[in-house]
Amino acid sequence: MRKSSFLSRLKADRILELVEPSEEICSSYLKKADDCLRSSRLLLENELFENSIQMSYYTMYNSLLALLFKCGIKSENHASSILVFKQLFGREDLFGIISRGKEGRIDAQYYVATNQSEDSARAMLTSAEEFLVELKLIITNMKFEDIGRVRTDFDSIT
Repeated sequence: MRKSSFLSRLKADRILELVEPSEEICSSYLKKADDCLRSSRLLLENELFENSIQMSYYTMYNSLLALLFKCGIKSENHASSILVFKQLFGREDLFGIISRGKEGRIDAQYYVATNQSEDSARAMLTSAEEFLVELKLIITNMKFEDIGRVRTDFDSIT
């Protein structure tokens, strides 16, 4: 119940709303996701583990925004984007990956004593690669009818 009221408030404030589906914006966010993944690899290779973790998360988040814009959903909030993904697409596996990624990004970005290791940065990069591939598959296989269903289901989020 709490999650729904959170999403309802964001919809009422137009932080989360239906817009026209956009292949162009979808492609732009996928490009950003690819760039973040590349950055994450470079940062990991240069032992900048916290920064690598952040870029791995943004790989996932930008690919999620690409999927949402493919369906014509604008979200200006990380938590709402992730919750909407769970509710509309039902992919618990991917929801878990991006949720853990968000937690890792928050730890790496906002806390000084996180002591992020090479192993944690490498694991996050692997998760980001997996997430990106899966979202690209969803986007590629999405049909017009699928977009319509997602938009209808979005309307029922309260």
